[in-house]
Amino acid sequence: MQGDPAQFETIGSRLGFEVAEERPGYLRLTWQGPRFPAFLCLGLALALLFISIPIVQAIQLRGFTGAAGSLWYFPLMNVILFVIALYLVTQRRSIEIDSAQKRVTLRRRSLLRVHHLEIGFDEIAKLAEGMDQVESGFALAGSTAAQTYPVPSLRIIHRDGTSILLDRASKRRIEALVGRVGHKLGEIASHLG
Repeated sequence: MQGDPAQFETIGSRLGFEVAEERPGYLRLTWQGPRFPAFLCLGLALALLFISIPIVQAIQLRGFTGAAGSLWYFPLMNVILFVIALYLVTQRRSIEIDSAQKRVTLRRRSLLRVHHLEIGFDEIAKLAEGMDQVESGFALAGSTAAQTYPVPSLRIIHRDGTSILLDRASKRRIEALVGRVGHKLGEIASHLG
């Protein structure tokens, strides 16, 4: 195994990989990132651009002593929102299962980093369908603070016991993915659990 399995864990409850390419002996699944939050941040950044440009121009003309000087945080918020949107839009994950080369390759890409993990078919102990306990997310007024809930997941278990997350999704999607991945793993699929 080449790479760090911990880099492929996720705090989110669902990933939901889509089949990008499938042919005999090869399967490539992709996840395009959190699209709704990304485009929401991008939309807000573009909307605030109409407010931020006049504020920046007023600050350039009069400095921070004028009326617009007290609104210096609008352009800063705009830049921060744009960077967050750019980071979220560039989130990508892929899983490639190549029966000819007998390996599974996981990639996670973002604006700042690329993580890569390769595992040979001979290193896989089993394909495990299970339930992960996932944090409930942000708590509002203490209503769901520190609560977890079960989410169906699919993991590859390495011979040394290391667990590698492939996907979290609905039970039906995980079962469909188990069939596809198990089929592509071919000769070892007979003893995968």
